[in-house]
Amino acid sequence: MALPNIFNQEIANRIIARIETLTPNTSSKWGKMSVSQMIAHCNVTYEMVFEDKHPKPNAIIKLILKLLVKNNVVNEVPYKQNGQTAPAFIVKDEKNFEEEKTRLIAYINKVVELGENYFDNKESHSFGKLSISEWNNMFYKHLDHHLSQFGV
Repeated sequence: MALPNIFNQEIANRIIARIETLTPNTSSKWGKMSVSQMIAHCNVTYEMVFEDKHPKPNAIIKLILKLLVKNNVVNEVPYKQNGQTAPAFIVKDEKNFEEEKTRLIAYINKVVELGENYFDNKESHSFGKLSISEWNNMFYKHLDHHLSQFGV
């Protein structure tokens, strides 16, 4: 079964509505992150697409990521609870909830505005070129996983 299309404004609006129900005091059903850390963690995905703030993996690491990690990230199978987090995605310090929430919503809207064709065969930070479906799965299932983690 295909995941909902995050490039579709209606689907993006549903995700944004879930984000909007979070408060700085929302607690998680599992895991160690606070809600502000979780939102900052979700922002890393988009920072890797739109910002130049995360070092790109070298060729050997990128090959390993493509062979061992990529399929789990871009397929339609939901993530398991308490799965391993890549080092670049670990948020240790507390973040400003409102700032992180505003950034995440802006990133989601930017993805919709750019549209799926922008992402067709676009090079990802860690996995090489991805199809529209792979980009969609990566964006949607990561957000859905963490919003579910916080009960929304």
